[in-house]
Amino acid sequence: MNPEVQHELIPRDDTFHLIAALDDIEAKLLDAAQQWQLLDGTGHVPAAPPYAELIQHAADAQSLAHDVVQLTADFAQTAHSTKRDGSAVLARLSTASTMSCFAAPYFAETAETALSLRRSSRPADRQHLENRMVIDHATGRAYLRRTSESLREAAKELGNHLDIHRFFPTATQREIPAPSLPKPSARHR
Repeated sequence: MNPEVQHELIPRDDTFHLIAALDDIEAKLLDAAQQWQLLDGTGHVPAAPPYAELIQHAADAQSLAHDVVQLTADFAQTAHSTKRDGSAVLARLSTASTMSCFAAPYFAETAETALSLRRSSRPADRQHLENRMVIDHATGRAYLRRTSESLREAAKELGNHLDIHRFFPTATQREIPAPSLPKPSARHR
């Protein structure tokens, strides 16, 4: 194989570590998108939506976004991010960072609207606020799912990158010298 291609490889251990980190954050994002619900069991906005729970969705989404952005920043500071496959991974991580940062404001808007809903007395106003809450909360959840999709795509890029490693001997195989042949002894002449 071409030595230039080998030079472009991200070390296997670094690749496995990054894939594990991506999988961990992706699972957290998917869990949040599935668990964080606004509607009650009948599919309606509760009469008194729980502000504390809704603002916690915003706080948790912001924490998840921080994790995604930090992972992206950490990877961007490595030499791996400038390599061919690394730049493709960085592009996916960049998209994930953007998507994750969009989620928290929608959850915060949902919580703020929940407070307004408590003060609303007109049915038309209440319906408008409920609709807005449903849309904002669903949009926040959609951004969490899109973030997880981008992280999954980054992990796939890294998985494909690992396939290339098969064509190169590992460092330990290269470092072990070949056994030397025994020298002829004087007795066997």
